[in-house]
Amino acid sequence: MRVINSVNSRQAAPARARSQCLSVCLVLLAGLFPASSCLHGQQAKPTEYAVKAAYLYNFVKFIDWPAKIASDQDSSFTICILGQDSFGPTLDAALANHTIDGKGVVAKRISKSQEALNCRVLFISSSEQNHLKDILATLDKASLLTVSDAPDFAERGGMIQFVMDGNKVRFEVNVTNAERAGLVLRSELLKVAITVIGNPQRGG
Repeated sequence: MRVINSVNSRQAAPARARSQCLSVCLVLLAGLFPASSCLHGQQAKPTEYAVKAAYLYNFVKFIDWPAKIASDQDSSFTICILGQDSFGPTLDAALANHTIDGKGVVAKRISKSQEALNCRVLFISSSEQNHLKDILATLDKASLLTVSDAPDFAERGGMIQFVMDGNKVRFEVNVTNAERAGLVLRSELLKVAITVIGNPQRGG
């Protein structure tokens, strides 16, 4: 870990996506994400976006949210995608039948950054990298987790950035940006990030 002290048929497609997502626990790092979120009897090697979909769900297990947000009475825990959707049915399959804080986890595609204010996690597609400054300005201090695979996302104001390490999906984190929004990234998550930007003040 590097630490930077600075800021077919319609039925077949979802079935394939679910199989890919269920096999992701073979790929995720060092047992950080429990195998209970995947089923045994894995299929072929999961795709890049199957791995990213599983990460999106599992990231939130290692984040402490502000009390007001954690007690929100909305019936669902929403993971949103802004911009080009490269996940397709893979993300929906990864989230199916899962809960966070007793709420069903659902995927939502949005077209404007303002719509993200009702999301708990926002994945910003790399297709939006030219608008990243404006998007993050809209979300300034909003208590939601921002994730992207856009270049330099973690250094440009984002919280978690997917990066490719050979043929493996890894991630960088910016704890300064997360804490500014009231989120605490736990040490278990930071330990497996390949880069940590900032000095975490809290977290178990």
